[in-house]
Amino acid sequence: MFGNYLIGLREGLEASLVVCILIAYLVKTERRDALRPIWIGIGIAVAVALGFGFALTFGSQELSFEAQEALGGSLSILAVGLVTWMVFWMRRTARHLKTELHGKLDAALQMGTAALVATAFLAVGREGLETALFVWASVRASNDGTHGPLIGVLLGLLTAVVLGWLFYRGALKINLAKFFTWTGAMLVVVAAGVLAYGVHDLQEAQFLGGLSSLAFDISNTIPQDSWYGTLLKGVFNFQPDPTVLQVTVWLLYLIATLAVFFAPSGLLSRKPKPGAQAPRESAEV
Repeated sequence: MFGNYLIGLREGLEASLVVCILIAYLVKTERRDALRPIWIGIGIAVAVALGFGFALTFGSQELSFEAQEALGGSLSILAVGLVTWMVFWMRRTARHLKTELHGKLDAALQMGTAALVATAFLAVGREGLETALFVWASVRASNDGTHGPLIGVLLGLLTAVVLGWLFYRGALKINLAKFFTWTGAMLVVVAAGVLAYGVHDLQEAQFLGGLSSLAFDISNTIPQDSWYGTLLKGVFNFQPDPTVLQVTVWLLYLIATLAVFFAPSGLLSRKPKPGAQAPRESAEV
């Protein structure tokens, strides 16, 4: 449940920050007349994301078992790829997000109502679609027959909305660079579990081999229906009897991604010119 809560919190907070920045900028520049198109664009983005999640959840139920596993595995791997890209993108651009959105909004204000709707839709819609796909994959991976995973996601989204409102009201300030760095690292751990689960789905769909080659089996030591088994499943998508391929993929992804993620920023970007001031590593809302 914690892993799904983290997904809802992290993804929801990104969307909340985008909304706060757009609304606050229009209010500050006394362009309240543009608020309605912005809210329309946000509403359309939310509706599209919900529709996408609904289609993923119920559209696959009519497929055969092999087709469901193949679709689930493929989309899980796609979701991991998208969320990994998002984690690195946000770590790199968190401190410049406000400036970037202000520039897009200024251009949209000059173009008219349709441009404002499109700007809000694109800004929030990308987050919404990524969230819907990754939540679907994570809930599917950690599904234990209860509503716990879905409740965790909803609680995370609710927390993100509350935090977004507090940011807007000026009642809360945090170091966004550090926040997105550490939540990003935790999200990578969750994504590694989703990736391993996706590989297992493809093995069950007979797209990949090695289904019978288990790396280990500690089902008797850590029963999945025990409280600690449920905890490990909810946080890390832990499986007591993974295949060799699952463990290999999990280790390779986790080690490589975290190594690059925590690498000094100078290794991932251009070195500043001599005498130039280095960009700040923190940002506040």
